[in-house]
Amino acid sequence: MQPQAFDYIVVGGGSAGSVMAGRLSEDTGTSVALLEAGGEGDSWVVKTPAAAVAMLPTSINNYAFQTLPQKGLNGRRGYQPRGKCLGGSSAINAMIYTRGHPSDYDHWASLGNAGWSYKELLPYFKKSENNTKFKNEYHGNDGPLSVSTLQSHNPFQQIYLNAAKEAGFPVTEDFNGAEQEGLGIYQVTHKNGERWSAARGYLHPHMGKRSNLNVQTGVQVERILFEGKKAIGVAYTQGGKQHITRANKEVILCAGAFHSPQLLMVSGVGPKEQLNQLGIPVVHDLPGVGQNLQDHPDFIFGYSANSLDLIGISLGGTVKLAGEIVKYVRSRQGMIATNFAEAGGFLKTDPTLAAPDVQLHFVVSLVEDHARKLHMAHGYSCHVCVLRPKSRGQVTLATASMKDAPFIDPGFLEEEDDLETLVKGYQLTKRLMDAPTFTKIRKQDVFTPNVKTDDDIRKIIRGRADTVYHPVGTCKMGNDPMAVVDSTLKVHGIESLRVVDASIMPTLVGGNTNAPVIAIAEKAIDLIRADR
Repeated sequence: MQPQAFDYIVVGGGSAGSVMAGRLSEDTGTSVALLEAGGEGDSWVVKTPAAAVAMLPTSINNYAFQTLPQKGLNGRRGYQPRGKCLGGSSAINAMIYTRGHPSDYDHWASLGNAGWSYKELLPYFKKSENNTKFKNEYHGNDGPLSVSTLQSHNPFQQIYLNAAKEAGFPVTEDFNGAEQEGLGIYQVTHKNGERWSAARGYLHPHMGKRSNLNVQTGVQVERILFEGKKAIGVAYTQGGKQHITRANKEVILCAGAFHSPQLLMVSGVGPKEQLNQLGIPVVHDLPGVGQNLQDHPDFIFGYSANSLDLIGISLGGTVKLAGEIVKYVRSRQGMIATNFAEAGGFLKTDPTLAAPDVQLHFVVSLVEDHARKLHMAHGYSCHVCVLRPKSRGQVTLATASMKDAPFIDPGFLEEEDDLETLVKGYQLTKRLMDAPTFTKIRKQDVFTPNVKTDDDIRKIIRGRADTVYHPVGTCKMGNDPMAVVDSTLKVHGIESLRVVDASIMPTLVGGNTNAPVIAIAEKAIDLIRADR
């Protein structure tokens, strides 16, 4: 059978892939194929905010990876949910819209990545964004990604703000404006109370309408095809049948921090020693592929409380939930519109720091082990994570097949500085949780009642911490020997191949990663058009 051919093949239909396929196909003279392993990501499970977030222990639209045992976490395996449908992790995440700190991007530029400073990336954040609340120099108001205020109207938002003031923390309304530091209520990627994934913004409106856009789901990409050191297409299976698709111009990997390096390696691009061990013919020895893995290590406080405004398991809660479902169906308002992590913010563990170094996520439910351990109670939780960890991990191959999950080793808390930052973050968060507004409503401190000393804090952190779902860095951008892509996101040493996703971040940003990934993809479109 004659292989199909397209100008661009986009591998992975997640946040970046949705942007790439949607934007590239705006040019009617350009043909684009998008290959996604999961489904279309347009079901009610995706659209209903409370129905599917990464914390829920399910494999629906979710790869639900596990890490290797983590030395810094007492040998425990961590949980790594990743989206598996059009929209990717934007279809299962907590929908929080934050960008990180301006200094994060200025740091990228200082590493030799021309064009990636905050000033240069801000136009792409604005281009992507349709913010229904803020209309100023920091925000966009006509982009494909809808950003809005939560429509859950949960009274615990005000309780959280009152506690923040009592504890002496600054309160901010806009974490993406002039000043990131402070606590407040998160904006979310919602439209009229529904989840607004990258696919809903960039891709779904054009599927079946643009003749130059070919979107294939249920696809397992097996490898990138090369002629010499030029990428010419991909081989994949779909419905039990093998296919080859050729790229006239470029293959673009948007498969994420785990699958993009995995696909490069099984295709022969990566550390030659590892490829040789698995019998993979080496196309190009690129030692940085899969290295430099970074993620936000995170600790969770949990408290039970007698309030049906908090999501939990009880007879009264079940009765209320039934009414809330009816309310949501009618108006897209109320508890079902929650993203769970409704509030949070950014704090400095040392006032002399130039930028906040810990982030909080306040959850209107009692959460333990990514909701895999349930409590017969209503309650609330508060995450605290280290924003710029020094620890580095890696993604390596378990087998030579894309059908098998790679080995994921974030290296959590292997650097002592990360642990000490999290200890300070714990102390700040405890101060917030012990504010009078909270102490008078809580029933029980579920996880930390016996933690008294710094050593107690270190012990419980190592015993309970895990990810807050922000892996990056495994195909890092740069010019040093461990860089995988250059500042135009082209793979070093290979023609016609780019990586566009969270894996290209040289260092982890100080915030949630979905909005930055979308901005990276928006910039990549201009880089490709400049070449063309």
